[in-house]
Amino acid sequence: MATELFDLIVVGGGPAGYVAAIRAAQLGFKTACVEKRKSLGGTCLNVGCIPSKALLDSSEHFYHAKTKLKNHGVIVGDVKLDVSLMMKRKETVVRQLTQGIAGLLKKNKIEWVIGQGKLIKSDSNEKAVEVDTESGKKLLTGKRVLIATGSEPTSLPFMPFDGKKIVSSTEILELTEVPKHLVVIGGGVIGLEMGSVWLRLGSKVTVVEFSDRLVPSMDRQIGTELQKILTKQGFEFRLSSKCLGAEKNGNWVVVEAEELASKNKFKLECDVVLVSTGRRPYTDGLGLETLGISKDKAGRIEVDAHFQTKVPGIYAIGDVIAGPMLAHKAEDEGVAAVEIMAGQAGHVNYEAIPNVVYTWPELASVGATEEEVKAKGVEYKTGTFPFMANGRAKAMEDTEGLVKIIADAKTDRVLGVHILGPRASDMIAEAVAVMEFGGSAEDIARTCHAHPTLAEVMKEAALAVDKRQIHL
Repeated sequence: MATELFDLIVVGGGPAGYVAAIRAAQLGFKTACVEKRKSLGGTCLNVGCIPSKALLDSSEHFYHAKTKLKNHGVIVGDVKLDVSLMMKRKETVVRQLTQGIAGLLKKNKIEWVIGQGKLIKSDSNEKAVEVDTESGKKLLTGKRVLIATGSEPTSLPFMPFDGKKIVSSTEILELTEVPKHLVVIGGGVIGLEMGSVWLRLGSKVTVVEFSDRLVPSMDRQIGTELQKILTKQGFEFRLSSKCLGAEKNGNWVVVEAEELASKNKFKLECDVVLVSTGRRPYTDGLGLETLGISKDKAGRIEVDAHFQTKVPGIYAIGDVIAGPMLAHKAEDEGVAAVEIMAGQAGHVNYEAIPNVVYTWPELASVGATEEEVKAKGVEYKTGTFPFMANGRAKAMEDTEGLVKIIADAKTDRVLGVHILGPRASDMIAEAVAVMEFGGSAEDIARTCHAHPTLAEVMKEAALAVDKRQIHL
């Protein structure tokens, strides 16, 4: 069995892993990156963030061609859909980006090992990872190991995935035709995004959600507004309802669910069911138990403030540890963990991590919701401003939504920002920067914003915190 010695062995080649590996190489570490897939980028680039956004953009173009272009004086004929060509474009985007990451690893002289990695040894001087490759076992030894293996979709015990009729967030990206009726179990980010794709392309979409609102982790006011907009688009929502199971009947699936309050049962006949009720850390087969690495009740690896497990020299980041399962959170942890290993002051500000739902309009947020601030007993004030009153939004014909800013009533420090509107995913960066530097609503209000831009809605919302908005 071949052996090699490294300063750092990263297990996992997703956003957490490959970013950590690159930063380690920049800091002079001899680094290896172990990834079981034959392409880098993890779930995010291969079967998550990137392919879903490619389909969202494609479906948005199709929807606009059918419904909006004529309002701009652009007259088109009979608009047709080629699903296979749409999927081919998506695959091209994924391939270009994953190949780009492979090039970055090569540029930084990082050894990429394809195969399933397993921790088999840890002592004060040396760690060992055994990789099951196509050509046999390969042993990597090093001073440190960083676990960055990500997460996987969770199924319902009474509704296992079959990959065709009852699908996860992976298979929903591979459909070869538009479902007549798509039932989505779970009204969170993935369910709403994938529901949006197929709704725009012609599906009837019904969302069954256990909570009494969509995206329960988001600000209630913003979530309620999103629900109103999506309902106008054609979504059907069955909130406060519990899925009980599904039965296949030929080419159809009959989903049975129950309203929580009344206990009334109802059935939904569809041709595809998307189960999007969450994800779980992927730690199977890593050998954690053998080395005494502990996990919490949710199956997440327990680490200290420096991302180190109970076993010295073995670290973990990303979806396998506590915190939101977001690619950018994982990337920041990768950089911080490696910088700490190098004796630097790596840091992640968990109060300033943005979250985005890529529906249209988009929903983006950072910091605390109004419900969270209220629950903590903090005195606060809010400012809101609608896109309807914004010149650029009018010109774009994208006027739905608003910006909401929550600030401390005494200090004016920004506690949370919530955006529902066009390009909210890009606009949220300003709010993140302000919160990162401990800025106030007044800081945003006094900052000159270009005209005409969507970003002016952020400025007006900041002015509204002090009840002095100009254009409303």
